[in-house]
Amino acid sequence: MNKENGIHSLNINENDINDLEDDLQKYFSICKEKIGFIPNVLRSYSWNQKKLRYFSKFYNEIMLGESKLSILEREMIALVVSSTNDCYYCQTAHGSAVRLISKDKILSEVLSMNYRSANLSQRHLAMLNFSTKLTLTPEQIIDKDRNDLRERGFTEEEIWDICEIVGFFNMTNRLASGIEMTPNKEYHNQGR
Repeated sequence: MNKENGIHSLNINENDINDLEDDLQKYFSICKEKIGFIPNVLRSYSWNQKKLRYFSKFYNEIMLGESKLSILEREMIALVVSSTNDCYYCQTAHGSAVRLISKDKILSEVLSMNYRSANLSQRHLAMLNFSTKLTLTPEQIIDKDRNDLRERGFTEEEIWDICEIVGFFNMTNRLASGIEMTPNKEYHNQGR
């Protein structure tokens, strides 16, 4: 496979965006308008428009859709799972999101390196401990782990959402690492 700009050739060029169906061209335009660029994960998926639609809809639902978890909490989970998996792309992209949403220039680095050393609430520490355990040793999750979340105020719906985010990022981390997906350079400077 050839690389171009640090991402594999399954990726489209700017000129190829016009070949996408109208709904995807619109989606890419919205990305450019809102964040200033098209994330490389979307470019990587664009070789298969059906898969791109499914990926985008699922991502948008779990990360931006209705949930009792805040968007920052969801991004914190994404970042810690991605750090646990050593996923360069997702650590960079979601580290940027944590910086932008939290307005804290240090939090994303601490979460990436050792979230246990961050100044977190007991709620957030329990959420990230659960997320890490579900990532590393899912077969060891027991009722006590879910009860720890309940004791910190998480509802059944929120526990579901945590599990869904952890599962999604374990999948995408493996995909990004497997194809050597490189983060957009713009992520590195956002929120600094």
